[in-house]
Amino acid sequence: MIPPAFIQELLARVDIVDVVGRQVRLKKSGSNWSGLCPFHAEKSPSFTVSPTKQFYHCFGCGANGDAIRFLVEHDGMTFVDAVKDLAGQVGLAVPDDGSTAQDRERAAAQKQRRVTLSEVLEKAAAHYRKQLKASPRAIDYLKGRGLTGEIAARFGLGYAPDGWRGLASAFPNYDDPLLEESGLVIAQGEQDDEANRKRYDRFRDRIMFPIRAVNGDVIGFGGRVLDKGEPKYLNSPETPVFSKGRELYGLHEARTALRERGHVLVVEGYMDVVALAQSGFPNAVATLGTACTAEHVQKLFRFTDSIVFSFDGDAAGRRAAARALEASLPHATDMRTVRFLFLPPEHDPDSYVRSEGRAAFEAQIEAAVPLSRQLLELASEGCDLETAEGRARLVAQARPLIGQLPDGVLRGQILDELARLARVEPQDVRRGLAPLRAPARPEAAATERPFGQGPAPMPAFQRPRRRGRSLSPLATALDRAVRLVLRRSDLWEELGHEAHALLVAQPDPHGAFFAWLDRRVHAGGPIAAGTLAEEWARDGTSEDQAALRERVRHLHEVAVGDEARAELETIVDGLRLREVQDELDRIASAADLTDADKSRHRALLERQRELKSRLASPAPAHPPRL
Repeated sequence: MIPPAFIQELLARVDIVDVVGRQVRLKKSGSNWSGLCPFHAEKSPSFTVSPTKQFYHCFGCGANGDAIRFLVEHDGMTFVDAVKDLAGQVGLAVPDDGSTAQDRERAAAQKQRRVTLSEVLEKAAAHYRKQLKASPRAIDYLKGRGLTGEIAARFGLGYAPDGWRGLASAFPNYDDPLLEESGLVIAQGEQDDEANRKRYDRFRDRIMFPIRAVNGDVIGFGGRVLDKGEPKYLNSPETPVFSKGRELYGLHEARTALRERGHVLVVEGYMDVVALAQSGFPNAVATLGTACTAEHVQKLFRFTDSIVFSFDGDAAGRRAAARALEASLPHATDMRTVRFLFLPPEHDPDSYVRSEGRAAFEAQIEAAVPLSRQLLELASEGCDLETAEGRARLVAQARPLIGQLPDGVLRGQILDELARLARVEPQDVRRGLAPLRAPARPEAAATERPFGQGPAPMPAFQRPRRRGRSLSPLATALDRAVRLVLRRSDLWEELGHEAHALLVAQPDPHGAFFAWLDRRVHAGGPIAAGTLAEEWARDGTSEDQAALRERVRHLHEVAVGDEARAELETIVDGLRLREVQDELDRIASAADLTDADKSRHRALLERQRELKSRLASPAPAHPPRL
């Protein structure tokens, strides 16, 4: 934790005019400085910087803050990185956070590792751009899709030639392990038999789309075939700098447009993003071959209060919309809007704009279905509302969806509309939903702390809620998991997105803790155990978090090597097994099983056998039983 006194000293020494002036052309205006706002498009300056107050403010879009906030909002830095950047400029040393020399050395090495991988990926991106210029076939393909050289340059598009070792011309040391670690090269063979391992480029004969973090660093690639071939799109694998479940293609390029347009348009493919930008819709982003996650939604709401999801109108598009709806529900506060746009089955956004024109697509966006209607339409699937049974089923199917909404006017209005459709009294619907509603918690009133005061408190409702059995207040397997990741936060990064989502979805207080930890580690990487414990005590102030801390404190010491990793995997496997069993129970209780249900049932049984086998294998010294 960086002491508040140091932040105050830092801001007193920094010249905000100098910091902002590197990015904005400022002119003296009385005692202040003014210029065109970097956060929205304008022709007349409404952006002012006050050297006496060390503060910037835009009278057009409302953007404001100090020098630290400017680096966070404009350059995409984390809070800690912004502080360190400014401290370096004025010759201040950021105070010791209480970590050991070994902790600091490990954290610095991991940060340098991420920087190094991004540099390798940036070098590969430059190579692909150079290859595009030398390939008439790739250029003709992009022109055939209606793209200009200007838009290709803006998104850094490139081309990976059809050769097995094309990157060797950019990286003379083709055997460099960084090429494999960054996902650029695939290596086959035993790792301990380096001489006989075969290496080749992952991306061949593909248009290359660099995937950038919010701050502009290249963190991965998406490659699209030029002709027929499978897979149509190929993504970088998960790496220390890239996670498909967290990142969005085009977000770096769209940041300014999101503020100008007032909403973000979420589409399904890289080409849609680039083609829409070409057609006058620069506010589009795309998921990276995965369903939309709650993390995607949370990240987008940092830049705009309005999300429009665009899907094909076929069955697959409807299923994708259902997943996006569920990811959005925990974040659907009264001041935010989420809408769903369904195009005719024969069109994607790119083809629709080219066929029907920009105005027609604008009209489609305006007519997009609001979240409230989409929720009730999803809940009413398979329900005959002319019968009591159908209306009862509607309420039953709506319960887990509405239960994820935060308290507010929107939730109340959806409940009222549900009561009208089900032909019951509103209070009856509310009574039926009461068990799913989380109890009031002190930190639920606000999910953001004042800027500069560190990470936001743990979200009270902004996660999918688990139904089912409650956990014992005594030391449980989840208590043990908390202790493990507190001591070894690097284990959290190793778990992967599926395990993250599973742990975050657990009942409070555990789910709230894991949600906070995920945001904290994602923002700054692994953290020293002592520092992490202090930050948890500062941010998790509710009674149930305090009780969890007390239980965890009295647990016996945890291992720090491979035993810790194995024990955490055992806990997660136990949770996976419980999830599988819950879904099997739901399928078994269904009156009529479709072919899809039967297929899913067979797959779940196989998964159940796999997990039971893993859990039955030799366990760590203190095996948790779930």
